[in-house]
Amino acid sequence: MSLWQVDLYRRPLRTPSGLDLWELVICDPEENFYYTTFCPEPLVSSPWVATEFNRCGQPLPERVKVFRPESLGLVEGACRQLNIPLEPTRRTPALKHYLCQRAQEYPSLKTYTGEAYDPLAIEQLPPLPLPDDIWGESWQFAAIAPPDLQQLMQYPLRILAFEREMLPESLDLAADTLIPGIILYGGRKSLKLARWFQEQVPYRLEFVPGQPCGVLLHSGLRDRWVFLTFQDSEIMQAGEVFRDRLHQSQGLHFLLIQPTPKDTTYTALWLLQALE
Repeated sequence: MSLWQVDLYRRPLRTPSGLDLWELVICDPEENFYYTTFCPEPLVSSPWVATEFNRCGQPLPERVKVFRPESLGLVEGACRQLNIPLEPTRRTPALKHYLCQRAQEYPSLKTYTGEAYDPLAIEQLPPLPLPDDIWGESWQFAAIAPPDLQQLMQYPLRILAFEREMLPESLDLAADTLIPGIILYGGRKSLKLARWFQEQVPYRLEFVPGQPCGVLLHSGLRDRWVFLTFQDSEIMQAGEVFRDRLHQSQGLHFLLIQPTPKDTTYTALWLLQALE
């Protein structure tokens, strides 16, 4: 399937008359094809994006991926006009790599406001509490080695979500690497919980130390949920271990939903990665 990764956003540049410049960037996942063009902010529109899609010198793709919430509406309108499916996702590694390189070509890494420029910055929304009925009976920090993870993925899971480049073998992880994660025991609500989490499109779990400590679930393009809060010192130490293991696993971690600790069946598994 042909695929484009697309970004459309304001850059730290202005026209001679002082208008902010927006840049459209298109690339393929293999980084073999790039197309960039600028447009003054007042002229940016979905029809303009659709026109540039047709002018980029490549056949239109079968799907477009967008990671930036601010780009979504305009690119979605262009895709609708051209009848191209659009996928909102944070996983656009080729595009993000190019944007970081592209930023170095700007006259300055500081904007005209004097603030440091981050080409991947997204305004974060305050984290929300999980809905009242979205929680299981218990939970725990856990870890699993790649061979055991591979075996787990062979079970008849109702939901199994991952991308091939996130597999341990794709990341060249050693067989004894401990991949951290969280197991949520859902009891009779396991399938309901799994379906809710799947609708949110989980992206990563983040341990946040403090008083109390907590775990945030990042989902969608910029949603955050207060997944857990706790003050128990042993669980806090387990959270620190979870965070330390992320460095060894190249950010790879998991969320597993299981009916009970004694069950031999599993409901849902997501492979996640703590990378932007």
